Amino acid sequence: MQALLALSRAIDRLNAFVGKYSIWLIFAATFISAANAIVRKAFDTSSNAFLEVQWYLFAWSFLIAAGYTLLHREHVRIDVINSRLSKKAQVWIDIIGFACFLTPLCLTILWLSTPVAIQMYQSGEISGNPGGLIRWPVWAAIPVGVTLLMLQGWSELIKRIAFLTGNGPDPMGKLSDKSAEEELAEALRAEADRKQAEAQASQAKA
Repeated sequence: MQALLALSRAIDRLNAFVGKYSIWLIFAATFISAANAIVRKAFDTSSNAFLEVQWYLFAWSFLIAAGYTLLHREHVRIDVINSRLSKKAQVWIDIIGFACFLTPLCLTILWLSTPVAIQMYQSGEISGNPGGLIRWPVWAAIPVGVTLLMLQGWSELIKRIAFLTGNGPDPMGKLSDKSAEEELAEALRAEADRKQAEAQASQAKA
C-alpha cells in the first residue's frame, strides 16, 4: 500500500504542476484574441489562424486541467443523495465510479482518439478554412488530457482504498478551504512577522 500511496502522491504532483501552469494557455488565448481584435479594427485584416489558435489553446487548457480539477474535487457532483450517506458509503461510491466508470471511459476515449491524432500527425492535415492551422496539435490534446484525468482517477482510487484500510486520511474533503489569494496573503504576513521579529531581536541585542 505504501508503494501505491507513493504513486498517488507522484500523480498528484504531476497534475498539480500541469494545472498550475495551464493558466498560461488561457492568458495566451486572451492575448491573441485581444491582438486579433485590435489588428482587425486598426488595419481591417485578420486571419483564420488567429481564430483557430484561440480554440486550440482553450482546448488544451480545458483538457489537461481535468486531472487538476479532479485532484481538488471541483468537478460536478450530484450530492442530493450522496451527502446524506455515511462517509464509508460515499467512499465506496467513489471507488465504484473511478474503477467501473471513469477508467473504462478514459480507456475508450484513448482507444478512439490516439489513432486519429497519430493519423493527423502523419498526414499533416490542415484546417479547411483559408489560412487555417494543422490539425494534429489540437487532436493530441485529447489523449494527453484524458491520460492525466485517468491517472488522477487512479490516484483518488488509491487514496480511498487506503482510507478504508486505515492506511490513509479522509480523502473526501477539499485540499484547502482557502483561495490562492488568501494563502499568498498569509504567506506574506508570516514573512513580514518573521522580519519584524528578527529586527526586534537585533535591537534588543544592541
